[in-house]
Amino acid sequence: MSFSQLGLLPALERAVAGEGYVEPTPIQVRAIPHVLAGRDLLGLAQTGTGKTAAFALPILQRLARQVPAGRPRPIRCLVLTPTRELASQIQDSFATYGKHLPLTSFVIFGGVGMEAQCQALRAGMDILVATPGRLLDLSGQGLVELKALEVFVLDEADRMLDMGFIHDVRKVIRMLPRQRQTLFFSATMPPEAQELADQLLKHPETVAVAPSATTVERVDQEVYFVEKADKRALLVDVLRDTAMRRVLVFSRTKHGANRIAEHLAKAGIGAEAIHGNKSQNARERALAGFKAGKTRVLVATDIAARGIDIDDVTHVVNFDVPEVPETYVHRIGRTARAGAAGMALSFCEVDERDDWRNIEKLTRQDIAIVEGHPYESRVSPAPAPRAPAAPRPAPAQKPAHQSHSHGRRDLPAHGGAKRRRRRNGRGGSSAPA
Repeated sequence: MSFSQLGLLPALERAVAGEGYVEPTPIQVRAIPHVLAGRDLLGLAQTGTGKTAAFALPILQRLARQVPAGRPRPIRCLVLTPTRELASQIQDSFATYGKHLPLTSFVIFGGVGMEAQCQALRAGMDILVATPGRLLDLSGQGLVELKALEVFVLDEADRMLDMGFIHDVRKVIRMLPRQRQTLFFSATMPPEAQELADQLLKHPETVAVAPSATTVERVDQEVYFVEKADKRALLVDVLRDTAMRRVLVFSRTKHGANRIAEHLAKAGIGAEAIHGNKSQNARERALAGFKAGKTRVLVATDIAARGIDIDDVTHVVNFDVPEVPETYVHRIGRTARAGAAGMALSFCEVDERDDWRNIEKLTRQDIAIVEGHPYESRVSPAPAPRAPAAPRPAPAQKPAHQSHSHGRRDLPAHGGAKRRRRRNGRGGSSAPA
């Protein structure tokens, strides 16, 4: 299916095409018609499945049908999201997709001065993207009026609950008009999220998208068996490959993320850490530097990385093997975005071997083992139990620019290193986030 088959306005189709997107993702195909029809929606999807465009495009179309005259513009759409980083990215999406429409949008969040945000609210806007705390602060000053609200979006509801925002969210809900369209997005549905959804939604359509199969098929994957004490040295070694232009490294802990970033910096490799103990300004600077290409490596914890939505991450490195296999799939889905090729490298120590076998069972793949590298573990890996083979697409031709990406054995740093096993083909599509 193409975007032209979704019934979008020509101005929206032109904006999407201008970003180089060709085919909508599964959640966009399934969600956009429901949102265009004015129905409430429960969307179960991770970041990276294209969910932002799944609600931004139809909301822009709905609001463009009738643009109020005069000033100030009333707020007709409110998007509530848990973090400053995610709020900024959602606002960027509205601005990008709506650039050919006479609509205005703005984002407000904490950690910065209020004056510019106060001025914007007084001037009015069609779409407001906000984090809960700052929205309530400005509402307390009489600057947030939601009587004209048509659409309310609650994004990353489960993360909102994990971060302790449930009371703030309920206060915001009490500010909303009864007559509205509500879109509720969450990666998981714990009981608290289900209770909130039941309170907010009226006869909703449910759209659930599991990215696991498509994610693992799009990404080249390799594992290095390594001693725990050698992991940081191995990371410096693999980063000698200049094809690793924009690298996202996952650490299990905040302290570990700091130590990895510091070690890379001492080795002359541009790196920043991003996690919950960093100030909002520090996280914003690190993410902006990474997105702009000024910082080559971003070291993140899983919670912090859920707010990262960048198309051209060339490599993901699992410095620590995740204990939950599904987390591995979510991590590697940060690369191979928007139709690009991508690669995931995992560093597995002896104590992580059981976790690694569980990942291979979940993904139903024999992931290539890199042998002969300088820091190879002295303990041989036990063979993973074989899972039933999953259907896979026909092997796709590898893009030319990947011919020298990390893992090709023309790298002098690894001498005679080789792969014992290699996965089958890859497929993907081009769609907006």
